[in-house]
Amino acid sequence: MNDAPVGGGATGELRVGLIGYGVAGAFFHAPLIAATPGLRLSAVVTRAAERAAEVEEKYGARAVGDAGELWDSSDLVVVASPNRTHVPLAEAALRAGLPVVVDKPLAATAGEARGLAALARERGLMLTVFQNRRWDGDFLTIRRLLSSGELGTVNRLESRFERWRPTPKGGWREAGGAEEVGGILYDLGSHLVDQALRLLGPVTHVYAERDARRPGIASDDDTFVALTHADGARSHLWASAVTPRLGPRFRVLGSRAGYLKDGLDIQEERLRAGLDPGSPGFGEEPRERWGTLGTDETARPVRTEPGAYLDFYRGVVASLREGAPPPVDPEEVAEVLTVLEAARRSAAEGRVVTL
Repeated sequence: MNDAPVGGGATGELRVGLIGYGVAGAFFHAPLIAATPGLRLSAVVTRAAERAAEVEEKYGARAVGDAGELWDSSDLVVVASPNRTHVPLAEAALRAGLPVVVDKPLAATAGEARGLAALARERGLMLTVFQNRRWDGDFLTIRRLLSSGELGTVNRLESRFERWRPTPKGGWREAGGAEEVGGILYDLGSHLVDQALRLLGPVTHVYAERDARRPGIASDDDTFVALTHADGARSHLWASAVTPRLGPRFRVLGSRAGYLKDGLDIQEERLRAGLDPGSPGFGEEPRERWGTLGTDETARPVRTEPGAYLDFYRGVVASLREGAPPPVDPEEVAEVLTVLEAARRSAAEGRVVTL
């Protein structure tokens, strides 16, 4: 939360200091910040000369070597550095009096997440988490179908982030152990579990399987999580880098109809291609990629809602300027981390964990 509007520079824009310019920083945060009215990317923490040159040329931002250089020249800090650094960097920014956006996962544990949320409340500062998949077009479509009643009562949600990467790319996400908060459960699983909780509500039981299938991998690259929700619905969630035949992105089975959707939301593809997220039609999906609704006999195409990643940073501006709630409540993210911790325990002990 934030008790008072945050100031800006001479232009009235909020100066954003971005920590990290890897995949998350370069392909997601930087272009979205640059496209959001009221924000200006002013500085980026990166020690790589090539990346430093890019942020200066592309965004007119300063490249700095240390996060501490942001505290006196930023109105907002975005943490998009390796997962193990999220908590200490967010805490340092909050203690410096700055509102913070943290890439997912916010922390390794729900306790750490709640500690950061408590610090933000104590300081009267906004803390929010970049759970951008809440603004995927397919997820927004399911929310629309639930709201309209077209699905009826949902009995089962199947959701997948599957890829075919038989050769590891290397880096801390794959090669690092638990201390890196790496692995696919905390990476893509953070999105899968968050979406399941937003769609179907609280979880009572968690079962998980985690495997490291490829040589040289220290963290899981092939994971399955089964959730039982308080209302009796079940979610089956897959995250994998070793899937040669991909399953549907979503299969939602309700008492009236089912929704089947293949393929990933189009926004990441377009961000990686360098398209401007503020351009008209950026989140619109072509008709041939729409999902279908109904039964095997009655299924018909349904338009995918436009994806809206920019709404996350628009929500950040509204929170800082107008005192609106943050676009993602860190307490909700703590609930996600509770489930992820239970999944990790379930896989290690080979049992269902009751929450």
